Formats: sequence, C-alpha cells, structure tokens
Amino acid sequence: MRMCKSVSKLSLRLLAGVAFSLSSAFVLSAVSSQAQAQEAVAQFYRGKTVNMIVGSSAGGGYDLYARLIARTIGKYIPGNPNLVVSNMPGAGSIVAAQYIYNVGPKDGTAIAAMFFGAVLEPLFGDRSKSKFDSTKLHFIGSANVESSICIVRADTGVKTVADLQSREIIVGASAGGGSTTDFPALMRNVLGAKLKIVAGYPGSNEISLALEKGEIQGACGYGWSSLIAGRPQWLRDHFVNVVSQDGLRLEPKLKEMGVQLTIDLAKTPEERQIMELNYAPLEFGRPYIVAPEVPADRVAALRAAFSAAVKDPELLAEAAKINLDIEPLSGEDVQAIVERLYKATPDIVEKAKRAIKANP
Repeated sequence: MRMCKSVSKLSLRLLAGVAFSLSSAFVLSAVSSQAQAQEAVAQFYRGKTVNMIVGSSAGGGYDLYARLIARTIGKYIPGNPNLVVSNMPGAGSIVAAQYIYNVGPKDGTAIAAMFFGAVLEPLFGDRSKSKFDSTKLHFIGSANVESSICIVRADTGVKTVADLQSREIIVGASAGGGSTTDFPALMRNVLGAKLKIVAGYPGSNEISLALEKGEIQGACGYGWSSLIAGRPQWLRDHFVNVVSQDGLRLEPKLKEMGVQLTIDLAKTPEERQIMELNYAPLEFGRPYIVAPEVPADRVAALRAAFSAAVKDPELLAEAAKINLDIEPLSGEDVQAIVERLYKATPDIVEKAKRAIKANP
C-alpha cells in the first residue's frame, strides 16, 4: 500500500514536471516566434523610407501632429526606417485616403494622417465615389480625442448658439467636406443656426488666415487643439468667442469657460442620435491609417510603434511646448469604433447623412 502511494506521488511529480516542461516549451516557442516575426519586420524596414502623408495643407493642426509623430515613431519601428512627411490636401483628406487605399504602397511604407470625418465618408456618401472602404483600412492609432469647436469673431457680438439662431454668420470650410463643412451644416439643419458656409479653403490654416483678414466671420468644426496650438493669441486677445463645442463630452477647459455642448441642445432623442453618429469619430480625433494589404506583422509593429511614440517623453515635452494635446487611442480601439459606426441602422444613417448636407 505504501509502495502504491509512493508510486502515485512519483507519477504526480512526473506529470507535473512534464506539464511544466510543455508549458515552458510553449512559452519559449511563442517568444521565439515573436522574435522571428520582429526580426522579419526589422529586415523589411531596415534602410527604407516611410512616407507620412498628411491629408491637409501645411501649417494646420493635422500637419503639426503628423510632423511631431514622424520625428519620433521611426525609432520604435523595427529596423528604424527614415520618416518623410508630405502633404496631400483635398476633399477633407478623402484624397489621401483614396491614395492609401488604391494607389500608394501596400507594404507598410505609406501612412496617412486623415481627418476623422473622412472615416464616415463611405457610410454617408456614394461608396462608388469614395473609392475606399474604411472598415478595410488598418488604423494604427489616433493622436488625441478631438474637441471640435465653433468660433466666431468677437467683433460680431455672437457668443452663444442662441445668437447664431437669430443672425447669419459666414463661416469658412475646407474644400470638398470635412468637419468644417459637416458640423456647421449639422448645426444649421438640426438646431436652426443661421450659418452661411463658404467652402473651398485647403485646410484649417487657410481658414484661420481668412478669419484674420475678415473674409469670413467664423469657423465651426474647428479643432480646439488647433486653436490652442496654432492661434493661442486669439483667446488671449479676445479675437474670437468660442460659441459651442461639438462632440459627446465637454472639454474641461471649455466647461470652465462656460461653453455649450452642441449635442445637449438636441430637442428630441432622434436628433440626439443623428448628432451622436456624426460626432462619434471625434473620439479618434487624429487617426493614422495604412492600406488593407499591409501584412499583419507590420500592422502590429506599426501599432506598437505608434503607441510607444505617443508616450515618448521627448515627444510629450515637445507637444507641451507647442500646446498640442496628446490623448492617444490604440489602433485596435479605433478599428473597433469604426466597425461599430458602420453597423448603424440604415434609417439613422440616412437621417444623419441628410443632416450634414451643406446645401439641403
């Protein structure tokens, strides 16, 4: 009997040892496979140049963010490729998205910084004209949760949405769409704001210059981060009033300033749903994409590099100096939000789409 017990104990120890060995072997194998995949990515990127394409003109908020990230991300991509930034403005960054999807390199050597609004273009627009599918793009991350605002020159006397509902204001917008077209249209079509939208500006920098020259009186769908980074003197010198904030949550600083959250002015649950669908992409305010064909190991490496870059102490210190807000979202999280948005019911999609028509 004692011998049986001893044999049983010995068997258990042997089985435990075998299980431990198998577990260790599995872990070592996984680590080895991961190392091999990392080395394969490093071999591909070593000595190469990655083009960071900005879907807007130089000098605007998206351009500032992209150039900051491009200066840092290369040291976190295996193989440490060189990063070169180029601008490809047009149609609210749809031109850049189409380039990535249809024309540009499919191997992970082309990354685009696109407007968040362009992500919904295939859902809201004519898919055959959009020429890209947002659900098939690979998102490698977003630099911040964007806070979009409506600003009006202080000399107009306009301070609230109620003021916009009682007098006409001329607002500037980018060429071919984007938040500076969609969000003022949403305010006009849903809330009754008397906004005259003048489109055709290449980007936020040109809209800002037009505002300073008096060509226009305001801009809606304008990035809060772009304002505090590119034109902080507008607030300091009381050149503009921040009339409202778009989005699903109020920026703390704007709350301190007593700014209204536009969605809170919705009069019915349906109006709120319509506004929510349009504002949801603000949660990934500055997304970065690569082509659908980029191999999975390179997508994973780029996502990891992006996450590391936006936590880099030097990048954060430089961002703080120029008032750039860094509130990143992982590529996986952006991808999940995009997939959820594209599952919206056809009825709400159609109403949300009509709500952002500049010329209803």
